[in-house]
Amino acid sequence: MKMDRRKFIVGAALGTVGMSFMNIPDFMKSKRMGIVVHSYASRWNSKVESKKYPGFMNAMDLLEHSARIQAGGIQVGVTNWSQDFAKKVRDRREQLGLYVEGSIGLPKKPEDAATFEKDVISAKEAGATIVRTVSLGGRRYETFDSLAAFQEFKKSAIETLQRAEPIVRKHKMKLAIENHKDWRADELVTMIKQLNSEWVGVTLDFGNSIALCEDPMTVIKTLAPFIFSTHVKDMGVAEYEHGFLLSEVPLGKGILDLPAIVSICQQHNPDITFSLEMITRDPLEIPCLTDTYWHTFEKSSAADLARILQMVRKNTYQPSLPRVSQLTAEERLAVEEENILSSLAYSRDKLGLI
Repeated sequence: MKMDRRKFIVGAALGTVGMSFMNIPDFMKSKRMGIVVHSYASRWNSKVESKKYPGFMNAMDLLEHSARIQAGGIQVGVTNWSQDFAKKVRDRREQLGLYVEGSIGLPKKPEDAATFEKDVISAKEAGATIVRTVSLGGRRYETFDSLAAFQEFKKSAIETLQRAEPIVRKHKMKLAIENHKDWRADELVTMIKQLNSEWVGVTLDFGNSIALCEDPMTVIKTLAPFIFSTHVKDMGVAEYEHGFLLSEVPLGKGILDLPAIVSICQQHNPDITFSLEMITRDPLEIPCLTDTYWHTFEKSSAADLARILQMVRKNTYQPSLPRVSQLTAEERLAVEEENILSSLAYSRDKLGLI
């Protein structure tokens, strides 16, 4: 009865966000799935004149919308925030009972350290305890043409993280490195162990590593012990001439065992937040049947390729992977919102994130 009453109180408080925004104590906050800003790739800073899907100009817009669609929080960039804006975000997210996680760039050069620290402070001022980051903005197989080039990047990336770690340790902010189609799972774990800091861990993206021909459940089990935050997604696959196609699809429509993955994450970090990254776009081409794709992989094998292609052939998305480039701008905005709402409904109904 206590749990039923608690759910009723939370539902009443959050279900009337348009009428009343009261401060919600921590013990009453839900575990609802939040939104990664990249889920709104079309709507973020959109210049499209749309009455139904107006663009989000900043984190406050995303925060307000997330409350309206009953998401649990947001993960959003904090670069160049003023102290005043960070406080406004903090006050509003407290009123709404939502979480905020920051997304932040790393100090790639010594002179970048001051800007990095300023962004960490902004995230903390807004109420974040975690900032997500990436070592590489692009995709490994598209960025580097040799193992030597990748190894040089790896050396630089470790130095960058060594530069960032004392800053996040100083401010007691967790820095979460995403598996961003750059690191294989074992490479990312090795790097985190080398840093040996309680303040550096992982943003676990559920589907990215398929692009590196890794088994998704193996990636989950390898990275989950180091998990600070998440990018929740489901994936659709299909073959093409040079390898396979990879797409984010609405939760429950793809190949990932999402209930099992959520359970593993919660076992390793009971306080973990689940943040949806449902990017509505055309399929990505993973050219794993070309020579150049494998140039940066030191420990690649025929078995990796065989396993991934077998998985693709067994789970080819039917009738075909979704595409949006042929749609009008308004139509893309509509599909984007539909995909997000569908995924949030799945998270409530099937994953128990309420």
